Amino acid sequence: MARRPRRATPNSSLEHRDTRCHFESMMRKGRGPNPIAVAAAVRRAARVRPPAPAGTATAEHRDLGLVLDAIRAGGLDELAGQLDRLGEYKTSLAALDPDAMGASDALAFWLNLYNAGALALAGNARSRGEQSVLRVPGAFTSGWVEVAGETLSLHDIEHGKIRRFRDPRIHGGLVCDTASCPTIRFEPYVGPKLDSQLDDQMRSFLASGGATIDKARRTLHVSRIFLWYGGDFTRPQKMPTWLPAGRKRLVRVLARWFDAETREWQEREKPKLSFHPYDWELACSVA
Repeated sequence: MARRPRRATPNSSLEHRDTRCHFESMMRKGRGPNPIAVAAAVRRAARVRPPAPAGTATAEHRDLGLVLDAIRAGGLDELAGQLDRLGEYKTSLAALDPDAMGASDALAFWLNLYNAGALALAGNARSRGEQSVLRVPGAFTSGWVEVAGETLSLHDIEHGKIRRFRDPRIHGGLVCDTASCPTIRFEPYVGPKLDSQLDDQMRSFLASGGATIDKARRTLHVSRIFLWYGGDFTRPQKMPTWLPAGRKRLVRVLARWFDAETREWQEREKPKLSFHPYDWELACSVA
């Protein structure tokens, strides 16, 4: 694990929000998977049938909304009391065929199913007294749900389904209940609002610690997620990618979701790019 580096001082436009994930911790843990590990996960998920949405069906996400309401009010301490509801929600989605939905509804289906799995995983880790979801055997690689005849792990859902929709904003919407992951959205994703929801998630993720600036060193520090999956942002037509993105091009792409002040600073200063260490500690909130 990496020793904690000195933390860069964010400007006023990128100050951390109390209701967001605890990004102050993200500077003290580790680096997480390297591009080789990401490539291995993508390769394993290649056996999964690619999504092929071509219908008008929809899914009901009310149960997930109730879980999110409870966690928003009481934090992760509420998870233990929500595991049964999460199980019922998983069962309800497992009975559907997302390929019978339109593209936006199908992507919302997979995002919500993945996040429900991540919440259940966090509840499991918490009940075991673990400080990280990575302490749970097979956390992301064991079969977790069967949908349309396929048994899928969380990695299968992320790399085999969600990333194949070729929308890099999904990286602002997926959560893994760690201190450095994006904050869990306060509402389920739904097809008619998905575009605006994902844009909002990206802006919130970057503004709440996913990107911080160090004016003295002319350095932009961003989440390590953009090291692992930067290629999805610079080459979305090739998702799921595994080769790292060029740093200058990555900054130009991410600037779309910066606030005006940060975007102007980035365009003027042409800063260096640095990646935060990643903190896998079990700590996250709903906002």
